[in-house]
Amino acid sequence: MPRRNEQPKQRQRRHNEWYQAWLLCAPAVLVLILITAYPILYAIWLSFFQYDLRFPDQRTFIGLDNYISILTSEVWWQAFGNTFILTVSSVTLELMVAFPLALIMYHTVLWRYAVRTATLLPYAITTIIAAFAWKFAFDPTTGFINALSGMEQAWLTQSWSSFLVIILTEIWKTTPFMALMLLAGLTLVPHELIQAARADGANAWQRFMKITLPLAKPAILVAVLFRMLDAFRIFDTVFILTRGAQGTETVSMVGYNTLIVSLNLGLGSAVSVLIFISMLIISALFIWGFNIKTGVDQK
Repeated sequence: MPRRNEQPKQRQRRHNEWYQAWLLCAPAVLVLILITAYPILYAIWLSFFQYDLRFPDQRTFIGLDNYISILTSEVWWQAFGNTFILTVSSVTLELMVAFPLALIMYHTVLWRYAVRTATLLPYAITTIIAAFAWKFAFDPTTGFINALSGMEQAWLTQSWSSFLVIILTEIWKTTPFMALMLLAGLTLVPHELIQAARADGANAWQRFMKITLPLAKPAILVAVLFRMLDAFRIFDTVFILTRGAQGTETVSMVGYNTLIVSLNLGLGSAVSVLIFISMLIISALFIWGFNIKTGVDQK
């Protein structure tokens, strides 16, 4: 009898914990719904209309025509390809740079807070300020890049060099954020496991590959997910550096030009919805990968 009653008690306790958790989260969830759900639903509703803000009285329901027009447009797919290149390149390089920075911050004993502050300082700078700083640095007449390298390169007048400057700006600005996320993951690795592996004769590389890296994988996936979502909607850096010229237009730039510049609310809303769907797909893939990597039970 005690064993038969034990399972229902555990189930009831788990139910009570979930109920209390939802009660605690309910106010924040309601605020998020009010702030985010209404604009998203309104954008979806507008995307089914031919709606030019210059002629507000001529709004016409056209169904999926806006989506068909975007998905058959070469401009959208060119911008999508540019966004993909910028996102994958910047996030990959940021991860490669951020992990050593996180290890340095984690193992630094002397001047620990000074090292962490210096490492995280670029992330505290506004993105607009950072983009202007890099734009002035690569200016062919007043910038210091050409002066130091001895080159006479107009960096922001060619496609490949414009992409390079944009990626470098993103890496410099947001690598500290990823390093901070990875540092949080490193702090979760039990120090006892490292000491036990050292006592068993494992060298530093073996301890890193067999203990630190597997245990830090959840933090790595979360950091990459956050940066992927942030990088996919890149706008301000591209806007300041190139304004989308030299073939650097991104999907957010397409949405800006359609919605703000051309005042086409219907088509611009459809672009925004497609960007939102793309980010949902990225999130779903990473969450699925997170469950696979960590072996989370789906039952």
